Amino acid sequence: MEHLVTYLPLLARGWLVTISLAVLALVLATVLGALGAAGRLSASPIARGAVFLYSTIIRGVPDLVLLLLVYFGGQRLINTILGAIGVEPVDLSPFLAGVLAIGFIYGAYLTETFRGAFLAVPRGQIEAASALGLHRWRLLRHVLMPQIIRAALPGYGNTWQVLVKSTAVVSVIGLQDLVGYANDAGKTTREPFVFFVAVLAGYLFITWASTRILAMLERRAERGYADAR
Repeated sequence: MEHLVTYLPLLARGWLVTISLAVLALVLATVLGALGAAGRLSASPIARGAVFLYSTIIRGVPDLVLLLLVYFGGQRLINTILGAIGVEPVDLSPFLAGVLAIGFIYGAYLTETFRGAFLAVPRGQIEAASALGLHRWRLLRHVLMPQIIRAALPGYGNTWQVLVKSTAVVSVIGLQDLVGYANDAGKTTREPFVFFVAVLAGYLFITWASTRILAMLERRAERGYADAR
């Protein structure tokens, strides 16, 4: 146990890396999910088909496989393009590769979450707002977004919880996150069990805090919906 106390600052640093990775990946996934939902709901068959392929293929590929493809294949692709234009090759950091891969994966899940949330808004409300002459952006802000957020929050929260746990795979490509530091410390001290119990506690704290925050946001969204009615 004294080894755990010694390595605690290092684990704390890795824990912050894990949270940073998860938050940035969620931001990317949210943007991709919103764009994907817009594509699935658009009148263009090309956009619908492209997004359908994206969400279907990505949700069928294991996270680790896609991470390795992004880290090794993506780095090679970038350097091939840079070499063609006479630019020196660059290294794709494990952190950036993790953000891109995890964000890309969970963007596919959020595409369906946001699409379902939009379809949950009664069509009559959109028609009534249009009949009143609301501009498209005002319609989106005052009529659609409050209801889409309310409908999407449970699925969004579940996606976040799973995304956080998926960050653990990034240690495979050498990222010094919570799992990476714990693995190194466990090998050094020959106490892997102690350090991976600490990892378990670190992830449980993130998910516990996330559950509390998401529950508060859901209650607030429900209260706002009840007040509006």
